[in-house]
Amino acid sequence: MSSRPADLLIARAVRRGGPWLAALAATALLGAAADLLLPAALGRAVDAVVRIQARAGAGAEAGFGLTGPLTTAALLVALVVACDALGVLAAGVSGARAARWLRSRVVAHTLSVGAGMTRHFTPGEIVTRAGVNVEEAGRTPEAVVTAATLIVPAAGSVVALALIDPWLAVTLVAGLLLIVAVLRAFMRRTTAASGGYQQAQGEIAGMLVGALAGARTITAAGTEDREAARVLAPLPRLRAHGLALWRLQARAGVQAAVVVPLLEIAVLAVGGLRLSAGGLTVGELLAAARYVVLGAGLGSALGYAARIARARSAAQRLEQLFAVPPPAYGDRPLPPGPGTLELRDVTVRADGVRLLSGVSLVVPGGTCTAVVGRSGSGKSSLAAVAGRLVDPERGAVLLDGVPLREIAREPLRRAVGYAFERPALFGETLGEAVAFGLGVRDAAGERGADAVRAAAAAARADAFIRRLPLGYATPVGEAPMSGGEIQRVGLARAFAQAGRLLILDDAMSSLDTVTERQVGRALTGSLSDRTRLVVAHRVTTAAQADQVVWLENGRIRATGTHERLWDDPGYRAVFRAEEAS
Repeated sequence: MSSRPADLLIARAVRRGGPWLAALAATALLGAAADLLLPAALGRAVDAVVRIQARAGAGAEAGFGLTGPLTTAALLVALVVACDALGVLAAGVSGARAARWLRSRVVAHTLSVGAGMTRHFTPGEIVTRAGVNVEEAGRTPEAVVTAATLIVPAAGSVVALALIDPWLAVTLVAGLLLIVAVLRAFMRRTTAASGGYQQAQGEIAGMLVGALAGARTITAAGTEDREAARVLAPLPRLRAHGLALWRLQARAGVQAAVVVPLLEIAVLAVGGLRLSAGGLTVGELLAAARYVVLGAGLGSALGYAARIARARSAAQRLEQLFAVPPPAYGDRPLPPGPGTLELRDVTVRADGVRLLSGVSLVVPGGTCTAVVGRSGSGKSSLAAVAGRLVDPERGAVLLDGVPLREIAREPLRRAVGYAFERPALFGETLGEAVAFGLGVRDAAGERGADAVRAAAAAARADAFIRRLPLGYATPVGEAPMSGGEIQRVGLARAFAQAGRLLILDDAMSSLDTVTERQVGRALTGSLSDRTRLVVAHRVTTAAQADQVVWLENGRIRATGTHERLWDDPGYRAVFRAEEAS
């Protein structure tokens, strides 16, 4: 991808350094100015010593003539030290502010894209970019400001040498051009090598996260060594890119190490010739020697150039995340309605695979529809597109006559409640986990607490939550829950949130038969005022629905009541296959 968006991202991150960035720039410039003035002060001190020796017998007056230059030099040294100390603090704080801004943007964008992000990047890859790559890009303010301020002593040294003797300035400029050429080549090659290194890092992290998710399976199968080898398969590439980075830095370091001493020797040689010809004083030669050291200090930008190169590569990886667009919401409110759901010629693809093909369906408001089919038939895709977790490639999905794309975010998410097979529980306590998604206003107060308890009761979660010592105030991480109990909390959250449409994507698979029937009665009883779309794997769930949608290979094979479809042997075979699996 083009590096321009990455460079713009770095520029925005640099600006987020705030006042500390200004402090860093000010201390760097002030320190550079003090460095430029110091050689002149030292040169005047040396010339004063020479004059003292030439004027024998003028002790008091000579001492007074030396005091001024020495005091000036001491003050300049103190200023340089103070600027360095403050600069370290400012660099750390500005870098932390830049990293915080970048990480906030990455996390907010990733969550706004939602499940669509994991279609492009593995969870481990996303975490690596939000962690390691953000930290690398966050160091940009210090690197950019410090590298930029190195130009000040280099340019100032050229001007100072031009004032002392033009030939000295010409010699320094020739050497600086060589140093700039080395830095440009190093920057270009390091950016490319850093990208490969960071890519290998992300691949290892992605496979490690996947392996950790299946750690119990790996242990049970005794395949730890094989999985470790798979996770670490990119390690040779990581090593190769790492060695390439070190070689680039070493080569550039050697080149700079050769150019800088040669430059200093060349300037001193020219200065020596000018001194012997009477064109320079001893103090001016000393000042010239110091100025060439300051000017050649541009070579020390090598380390900062490496940081900037890694930051640019990291920023390119962050821009790849930002390139995945979040779903765009409209601004239309939902009109009053019973929650009628309609799919019109809906087609869904993922990674070139067609998951749904030309699906048209109407779920009348206030009814319960069960979606059945063999594994891979498109049931979860239908559930995802029904509540706009996924947008169809073609076709439209409407809720009470309004296309989901045109509905504003807040009314859509208040209207639709989701429950999943493996729910993730958010919030500090179980009460907050059930109320998650309601919003602060809806969850606050006794009315909100009553709604939470009612939803938990419908999901058959209220009883086991109350048995805990802290009840609904039990921290989520400390609640000893089975897989079925976690599913019930997830169901309760969906029941509490769903205003019109309730979508259950295999959300009762871990429930025992008795509990499933109890939840099923709630779906047809206290929750009957909402439209319900239930991905069903059991006959009992399908039998309780008002209508059944039978999917096969991403298409609707048949719709109707469970009793009517039961006459079809293929329909009965769906449930036998589910029970066998």
